[in-house]
Amino acid sequence: MKQVFHKIMSSLLAIVVLFSTMSFAIDMHYCGDILVETAVFHKAEGCGMEMQNPQTKECSITKKSCCTDEQLVIDGQDDLQLSLDTISFDQHIFITSFVYTYISLFEDLEENVTLYTKYNPPLVVKDIFKLDETYLI
Repeated sequence: MKQVFHKIMSSLLAIVVLFSTMSFAIDMHYCGDILVETAVFHKAEGCGMEMQNPQTKECSITKKSCCTDEQLVIDGQDDLQLSLDTISFDQHIFITSFVYTYISLFEDLEENVTLYTKYNPPLVVKDIFKLDETYLI
C-alpha cells in the first residue's frame, strides 16, 4: 500500500512539474463575432470565407474581411531553481522537518502490541465495593 501511494504521488508531482513548465498556444478563428474553430499546438484552419488576394494589380478589393484570427499564448514557468545553494537556512530547516515527519508518518507498527503481557493482575482478597458499600448503577 505504501509503495503504491509513493508511486502515485511521484507520478502526480512529475505531471504537475511538466505542465507548469510547458508553454503552448491556443489559436482561435472568429467569423464575425462567432468562434468557428479552436486549435491547440497548430494554426486554426478557418471557415473558408477569408478574402482572396486579387490575381492582378488592376483589380483590388478594399473591403475589410469579416474573419479574424486570435492567438492566446500561455507561457510556462522559466525560473526554476536548479541549485540548492540559494536555499536559505530557514528553508533547509523546513524541508528537513517536513521530510522527517512525512517518513515517520508511514512507519509500520507491529500488530497487536500488548505491553501488559508480562504483568499479572493483582490478587483480589476482598471485595472493596462491598466494604465501602458503593455500587455502580
